[in-house]
Amino acid sequence: MTRTRTLGTLASVVGFLAFVEFTSGVLQGYYTPMLSDIARHLGIHDADVNWLEGTQLMLSALVVPAFAKLGDMVGHKRMLLISTALTAAAAMVLPFTDSFAVFLIGWTLMGFYVVWLPLEIALIWSRARRLEGRASITAKAAGLLVAALEAGAIIGALAGGALIDVLPLTVVLLIPALLIVVCFFVILFGVTESPEPVGGVFDTVGVILISLALICFTGGLSLLRLEGGLVNPLSWGVVLLGILLVIPFVLWELRTDDPLIDVRMFRSPALGPVFLTAGLFGVSVLGAQAPLSTFARTDPDMYGYGLGTTGFATSLIIGIYLIGMIVGALLFPVIARALTPRITLMGASVLVGVGFLLFLPFHAAYMQVVANMIVVGLGSGALVAALPAAAASAAPATQTGVATGLTNSVKTVGGAIASCVFGIALLGGATGAVEGTAGSFAGYVTVWVVCGVTALAAAVLLAFVPKTAFTDRTDAEAAAAPVL
Repeated sequence: MTRTRTLGTLASVVGFLAFVEFTSGVLQGYYTPMLSDIARHLGIHDADVNWLEGTQLMLSALVVPAFAKLGDMVGHKRMLLISTALTAAAAMVLPFTDSFAVFLIGWTLMGFYVVWLPLEIALIWSRARRLEGRASITAKAAGLLVAALEAGAIIGALAGGALIDVLPLTVVLLIPALLIVVCFFVILFGVTESPEPVGGVFDTVGVILISLALICFTGGLSLLRLEGGLVNPLSWGVVLLGILLVIPFVLWELRTDDPLIDVRMFRSPALGPVFLTAGLFGVSVLGAQAPLSTFARTDPDMYGYGLGTTGFATSLIIGIYLIGMIVGALLFPVIARALTPRITLMGASVLVGVGFLLFLPFHAAYMQVVANMIVVGLGSGALVAALPAAAASAAPATQTGVATGLTNSVKTVGGAIASCVFGIALLGGATGAVEGTAGSFAGYVTVWVVCGVTALAAAVLLAFVPKTAFTDRTDAEAAAAPVL
């Protein structure tokens, strides 16, 4: 009876959290069709829209480790509420300003929503602690959350594209802000707190050190993307400084009793490959989105490559890809139970790699691109759902929030690096057009090859993970495993 009651409570929590992830998906899909309208409203060039993406990625890399650690310390629901309130406040700024600087600040602060999924996975993991099959329950819940996220992204993209044609921009921008406010009250009244927060002292010095490192690194990457950035020593110097600043952070964390990030987790035979896989996966899932869209829109009659699709036809490719992700996320726990989580993760990585490499021979027809994206989507959906759940199951009992958050942070860093590399590659030999520019075909080939090879490299890394990784273990085993 107790087990049934606990399962029922957990299921209701997952239901409310699914609404939170649906909202997250809406935010990720809603604004894409109206970026040009936003640029005109703010009086900026289309190229300056890239700053919105760059600053939000930078913030997400900064806040996830801190909020994940605080979630373990004081409660995952509490930090979920705080991050949602900050996201709502930032979203409320957007409809009421025509200043690029103010809009950029508001857009950047909306990036707090990136902490939702890792906090939710950690909350589910902690609430399932007394249930048999804890790892499989968490994996199944993660699949449902990712399915809700991708459904929200599809609906958000369709709604945003439809509404921007019939409503004023102010009203269109207000709608997601109100949805986030609703989301706050759903968490407040529908989600119960994770039991027994671990407490401790917040590692302020660690936050400052890792923030400086990430700001320098991602800021340097942004400088490299500017005109002349590749030959500017300052750009490379800032990137190098960001890398070097990781050293004092690691030294500090190793000597701190209650670190922000237990860096020893990176040496764990189970967690280390998961984090590396997250970084390699970020290359394709975050870095390749814009190149795939622009390739589809490129006019083949003018440039000799591309599909020349309309905006709606391009959105269909994206929608089919997202549906593939939903299917992959829902299938992951089923296949993982039949095989093992490790083998399933390897298979998902192979799907992503094969899907991108298929672009090399098959890219000239619309249905070829759609077929490739279905393969990529199936693998990507499984990885989005599986990586935080795998990290939670392999992490020490006091570090589940940190471990799940790290998968997001490392994935973001991978995406930021790829975004920089792909931007530079597409500029090489780019041909001018009357309106805008088209990336070079060699640049697109670079994107496909890099995404394919990094995904296959992730599959190889996962082959070195212990065979029983990401399965149910005792708390004592979980606490001891990562510390080598």
